[in-house]
Amino acid sequence: MKTVLITGASSGYGRAIARHFHSQGWNVIATTRTRPAGVLPESGRLRVVELDVTEPETIVAAFEAAGSVDVLVNNAGVPSIGVFEGTPMARVREVFETNTFGVMATTQAVLPQFRERGSGVVVNVTSSVVLGHMPLSAVYKASKMAVEGFSASLALELAPFGVQVKVVEPGACLTTNFAARATNGGPVDELVPEPYAPWAKSVMHDFASQDLYTKESDVAETVWRAVHDTTGLLRFPAGADAVRLAQAK
Repeated sequence: MKTVLITGASSGYGRAIARHFHSQGWNVIATTRTRPAGVLPESGRLRVVELDVTEPETIVAAFEAAGSVDVLVNNAGVPSIGVFEGTPMARVREVFETNTFGVMATTQAVLPQFRERGSGVVVNVTSSVVLGHMPLSAVYKASKMAVEGFSASLALELAPFGVQVKVVEPGACLTTNFAARATNGGPVDELVPEPYAPWAKSVMHDFASQDLYTKESDVAETVWRAVHDTTGLLRFPAGADAVRLAQAK
């Protein structure tokens, strides 16, 4: 029976991924920054383990608790919506610490066992923002583009050892709390200086009016497909809007 370790599994895509793999008979290590009760039905095949991708000691402890892992899904991330001019550099660093450096840290932690065993899959969850030119997402997109480049090079490094790297690119989902988290629970206007305000409101209106979105199940199913892919494909758009962007690109 195979084991998957998923970061950021307390809600949204991560929780959906955990439930999907569990339903397919896998052992699931669902990691969260804290251990909130009841977010997932813990059982003999599903354990919730504390892991904060910005805290190295929790990464080490989580992998020690997990034991042998067949797949790592780097899903944990923080969003950021706003104009770059109005985004404090502290916020920029926070986004990169989780979205980029956190991915690198957990990946580095799992690679020794993958390499020694001669098998394993790393799935890095990025975003459909990498597929098009999207305003109000400069910092977020930069952090995810970095992961895309990292993944492409890493895939070549690990191929001789039988280890695969995959990238899943979800679109926008209405059932997650992305927008609220994007500004630390505050209104988007906090990161939009006044001169940009009318334009930013128009952009957000257009975003809310789009006709295609991504479901959490789309991402879970796409991660599952990526893990089992044998064609050597690197990137997998997830959700109707992401697929449309990928086709246009």
